[in-house]
Amino acid sequence: METTTQRPSNQSTEPLSPSKPKRVRVFDGQKPLRMELGGILSPVDVAFETYGMLNAEGTNAILVCHALTGNAHAANLPPHQNGQEGWWDGVIGPGKGFDTDRFFVVSSNFLGSCYGTTGPVSFNPGTGNAYQVDFPQMTVRDMVRVQHELLRTLGVNRLVSVAGGSLGGMQVLEWGLLYPEMVDSLLPIATAARHSPWCISLNEAARLAIMSDPSWNGGRYIDQPARGLALARMVAMITYRSAESLNDRFGRSAQPERSGKEFDDPFGKGRKLFQVESYLRYQGKKLVDRFDANTYIAITRAMDLHDVSAGRGTLEEALGSIGARTLSVGIDSDVLYPVEEQEEIAGLIPHARHTKIHSPHGHDAFLIEFEAMNRLIREFLPYPPAR
Repeated sequence: METTTQRPSNQSTEPLSPSKPKRVRVFDGQKPLRMELGGILSPVDVAFETYGMLNAEGTNAILVCHALTGNAHAANLPPHQNGQEGWWDGVIGPGKGFDTDRFFVVSSNFLGSCYGTTGPVSFNPGTGNAYQVDFPQMTVRDMVRVQHELLRTLGVNRLVSVAGGSLGGMQVLEWGLLYPEMVDSLLPIATAARHSPWCISLNEAARLAIMSDPSWNGGRYIDQPARGLALARMVAMITYRSAESLNDRFGRSAQPERSGKEFDDPFGKGRKLFQVESYLRYQGKKLVDRFDANTYIAITRAMDLHDVSAGRGTLEEALGSIGARTLSVGIDSDVLYPVEEQEEIAGLIPHARHTKIHSPHGHDAFLIEFEAMNRLIREFLPYPPAR
């Protein structure tokens, strides 16, 4: 999901959220967040949206976890209906997989993001400016601990399921390990139990693109390092789709001229771009308009640190300790998190099975193939009567 918002600066302490999610403080000076890598953070606010109604027992909740550049606006439903597409609109709502006539669906912006939850663009009480590079490095486990505090604040006692794709799926697995007494089922999609060298390499290239921008200024920039952040996004977008998807959508077609003007290209002034080149540049600019470079770096580092076995023995021992019923979902054209990684997850969790989405769209298919997603969600979840 793409949105447009203000450009952050080193003075920005306002959330970049395209919608107006609720916000609640879950950690403060009396109870600071003690982070996995040793940082101490206070205060910690969380931006979130909810859909449907929580039952009297607090047991019909589903938590959906977003990916790298996502936010709390998962569905364009009341009371958060603002005309902007939610990142999982296709599966959240009355009669859909996550049926809001039956379930209380919670979507929160995770720790370290820039859409309302405390992160690098937030106010640093120690300096009076935005944290920027001084924001303590968070991990996926820190994100989940903050989500847990949010759910306690909302009165949620049990989760029917925790679901999410990509980085969202990493959070899902950590939920099964950190709070097993609270979670009935897990739905990790297009994800990994630990970040692979392949993914770490791609993230490092993206980070170096940002840090090589002349505006970077050691992370204490006034103006966004736009070229670097756009390039980082372009690199990522290539991995989010498959060769088949890009071939079918663009082929070798050239981008038509716009208003009689040709694209400016320092390596070939005046030449027309291929449509796929124009698409990548457009996606890069859209991220620059709505995101923050320090935030991008902090999140990708958290992804690279992800390893469910860290401090828990072997991978077999860690995943083998998960008691929740699990459906591990792969995408057959995903080059970022290949199907073999989801098969590994299902093979090591005792009460798990694996299924596969057939799609030409690559890693992003869980945000596109809604018919398939709804079908597998319905087959997996228990459905209480509608209210």
